[in-house]
Amino acid sequence: MPRTGHRPASAAASTAAAEAGRAPAVRTGTGPVIGRALQILGAFSAQHARLSLSDLARRSGLPVSTVHRMLGELLAWGALERDPRGGYRIGLRLWEVGSLAPRGQGLRQSALPYLEDLCQSTRENVQLAVREDTEIVFLECLGGSNAVPTMTRVGGRLDSTATSAGLVLLAHAPAHVQDAALSVVPPAHTPFTLRDPLRLRRVLAQVRACGYAVSDRQLSLETLSVATPVLSPAGEVLAAVSLVVRHGSMSTGALADLVRSTSHAVSRALHTSTS
Repeated sequence: MPRTGHRPASAAASTAAAEAGRAPAVRTGTGPVIGRALQILGAFSAQHARLSLSDLARRSGLPVSTVHRMLGELLAWGALERDPRGGYRIGLRLWEVGSLAPRGQGLRQSALPYLEDLCQSTRENVQLAVREDTEIVFLECLGGSNAVPTMTRVGGRLDSTATSAGLVLLAHAPAHVQDAALSVVPPAHTPFTLRDPLRLRRVLAQVRACGYAVSDRQLSLETLSVATPVLSPAGEVLAAVSLVVRHGSMSTGALADLVRSTSHAVSRALHTSTS
């Protein structure tokens, strides 16, 4: 039986660190200098994109003197930069390196023309996501002129059970990943958020059977999303394309047809690029 809040030791440590107002410590066997640098970089988040020296020390769990000493090298390399008010933020050099991640770069480039077509034809939110462990990471988020506000952003993460893209990716994940995702009761984003593991397992089986997933007001009371898988040339699920609309504006079936057409086009493009 799953237990609310029960996580592996590493995840529990990360949660405790977050509750204490600092980023989780990074464990690395490559040496204390690299480990401390990663702790400083890990202090930044979407909610903490600009940090002062004292903020960095508090969130990284490192002494102010250590952070101050290492900031010079991080600034010189371009991993961080100073803003006009003297705060620190992620630098463009780090973004350049991150953009080279193979799962993101090639997949996004192949998918983007088809995502843009879907966004322009529907004027709604179109997203591309991949799975990392039990979470999903958004590689692209496009918003049309009539798009309902969403909680997603490029590079953002969400638990896999609350979104249609996450449900698609989790449905096709290995059994141990599904077990890990369902061993923790997810947060209740809305009264409609699916949290019961038995019900979630039935939903995942339904996703595999029908080929698409639906998230109906699970993440936001205003939104309905439908997602379908993107397949590799070998038939493996690489990513998910999702279309997010205002709840009640379109039927699930119509959305599924639109998204399925786009994900099939992306899958064909990936097959062509590797043949």
